[in-house]
Amino acid sequence: MENLQGEKQLPVPLTSPAGVCVSVACEKVDGAIAVARQSERYADVIEIRLDSLTHPEIEPFLENLVKPLLFTNRPEWEGGACKGPEAARIGLLLQAVQRDCALVDLELRTAPELRGEMLDVLLKHPQTALIISWHDFSGTPSSDELAEILQQQMESGAHIGKIVTTANEYKDVLRILNLQAMAAENNFPLISFCMGPIGKISRLATLKLGGFMTYGAPDGGKETAPGQIPVSVMRGMLSTLSVL
Repeated sequence: MENLQGEKQLPVPLTSPAGVCVSVACEKVDGAIAVARQSERYADVIEIRLDSLTHPEIEPFLENLVKPLLFTNRPEWEGGACKGPEAARIGLLLQAVQRDCALVDLELRTAPELRGEMLDVLLKHPQTALIISWHDFSGTPSSDELAEILQQQMESGAHIGKIVTTANEYKDVLRILNLQAMAAENNFPLISFCMGPIGKISRLATLKLGGFMTYGAPDGGKETAPGQIPVSVMRGMLSTLSVL
């Protein structure tokens, strides 16, 4: 099935917000599994940053972890560490889909033909949800620009959108959180918050405003983006907000 823009429409595997995702970035698979295991008590989802691994693999994480797994292989051109050919980068994500992982993250700026290949494989593996993501590590675009990015994500074939920017002032936070209203009007699950010290509050507020998921750092582990909050601290903050 295709939408009016000609993009393939996928069956939707997820129907409710995912909550807190802990992002794990290590050089070795064994180390990443150990960090992920320590985080499972606090996490709803574990993100495995394949681009951080010296020798990335899929199977060991599926065999050793219980919580739903999100696989990301972020390229250098979007703030990640993957330097290899695009086909090889996407190939690892395709392996994760073929093993019916919970989620994969693919950048909006990925070449259309590679996105199409991903959509074709996802049609055969409806257990996996596709996040189409967009990041800005220097600032936050205007409201009109953000709305255009969101529109592109809604037309991309994604199950979930992700728009993450950097807050240089509080108005940036307000603009990024306001995207949740547009996403809700279109019944489109959206991850949206700001990186950086000023953006920390948005990592909590987004869940209270209908956001699909937020991201925290492993306790005692390194953050994968500026402003990430240790997951146990984040859980405590969210719990406090729930009873106020």
